[in-house]
Amino acid sequence: MVKIKDGIAELIERGGVYRDVQGSTSREAIRYLVEALPPALIAEAFLPADDLLKAVLEREELMSTGIGGGIAIPHPRNPLVRSEAQQFIALAFLNKAVDWNSLDGKRVDTLLLIVSASAKRQLQSLSEVTFFCRQEDFSRLLIERAPLKDLLGYIREAEKNWK
Repeated sequence: MVKIKDGIAELIERGGVYRDVQGSTSREAIRYLVEALPPALIAEAFLPADDLLKAVLEREELMSTGIGGGIAIPHPRNPLVRSEAQQFIALAFLNKAVDWNSLDGKRVDTLLLIVSASAKRQLQSLSEVTFFCRQEDFSRLLIERAPLKDLLGYIREAEKNWK
């Protein structure tokens, strides 16, 4: 894979990890995650939280972002931020699994919300996040709700080998 300026580890570091996110439906879980984002992150992105929530929910209505294995990758249909410095991925662990209409029928308990500055970066992030989620060791870290340093360490080690 070709690495764009910031890798997935940096995007998650910027976006943060959120534990015990509430919600009994996919819409509620997305809303609670967006509400949990730090105001500074939203302000830095020049992105009103209401606009982000609306865009992600509209995309979710088109087709579920549940990729299987208890993971969903919600994202706006179109890039919302202006520069790469404003991009982020927010990793959320839900307090209980939610029906997300995933292809494998499994309930979702882990979200990776992707917010990008360009269609190219959004597709790259979606591809890379999906790749990681398909790796047994990374999936195990998500299931165990591993500390951020362990998750980022795994990602950074894999990204070193990408040229």
